[in-house]
Amino acid sequence: MTTQTFNDNFLKAVKGEQVSRVPVWYMRQAGRSQPEYRAIKEKYSLFEITHQPELCAYVTKLPVDQYDNDAAILYKDIMTPLPAIGIDVEIKAGIGPVISNPVRTLQDVEKLGTINPEADVPYVLDTIKLLREQLTVPLISFGGAPFTLASYMIEGGPSKNYNKTKAFMYSQPESWFLLMDKLADMTITYCKSQIKAGSQAIQIFDSWVGALNVQDYRTFIKPAMHKIFTALKEENVPLIMFGVGASHLANEWHDLPLDVVGLDWRLSIKEAGERGIKKAVQGNLDPAILLAPWDVIESRAKEILDQGLKHDGGFIFNLGHGVFPQVQPDTLRRLTAFVHEYTAK
Repeated sequence: MTTQTFNDNFLKAVKGEQVSRVPVWYMRQAGRSQPEYRAIKEKYSLFEITHQPELCAYVTKLPVDQYDNDAAILYKDIMTPLPAIGIDVEIKAGIGPVISNPVRTLQDVEKLGTINPEADVPYVLDTIKLLREQLTVPLISFGGAPFTLASYMIEGGPSKNYNKTKAFMYSQPESWFLLMDKLADMTITYCKSQIKAGSQAIQIFDSWVGALNVQDYRTFIKPAMHKIFTALKEENVPLIMFGVGASHLANEWHDLPLDVVGLDWRLSIKEAGERGIKKAVQGNLDPAILLAPWDVIESRAKEILDQGLKHDGGFIFNLGHGVFPQVQPDTLRRLTAFVHEYTAK
């Protein structure tokens, strides 16, 4: 640890404890909107950055230093662990993850291997160790949830409607549940190794699960999510859940053994509380608002803060999804300062 004082507001807020100011961090805070990052990307791919712990730690820490954020989130991709279990994935610029050997049959699922993080992704663990020496705020790391990982594995890449994924789920339930189980085990092993290396919180991203209704979520997804959070709960670090366009599932997440329900911009914090969400919440400024004039940004942020401060559980300020490349770093710096000043006790 550095000699500077450690800022633990994020860890306190998760538990609903008193904080000196509402903590702030942003999804995709490291990366595309930062000129320094863009300069690095001219030389290195995402894959190459994440395989160089010093460089990856620099990219992770950059927004914390620039914006005065209260937590860092490890710079990596949810697809990082998949090659270890036998999935050939390539991150293609302008497209996203593309998979050359999609999963379509029971045999494909049975062939999937297991992950040994120390051997398969040592660079991730080395980056975490480095960051723990460098940071004066908590380090969040993350894993992809089984549905979202499966959607890429079955579709072969990004999808707008997840038809192949849903067809697989409905028509091959035995294969589906085996796949969920294998991906849950992989996520548990992967996240536990990150905690052991020094991560102080875990966020599970189920980016595309909003494509399912509540009934299908309960039947086909929730058992695997319960397994993941139950196993990670033993590690005694905060556990956060987040998905996009999945407000109808917020109560399902609240039932799971996790600490923080991440909200996208479609469901207000006030409404979440009225629906019975009593755990800590995280969110949820629409990232598109960051492209609006400052008075609009400030009034929308104020609205969220007023609701967050009244929420029964803890509250962490964030966006309702990730930072866009077009967002100015100065806007994020100003927003963080505003949140801190407005909520300072």
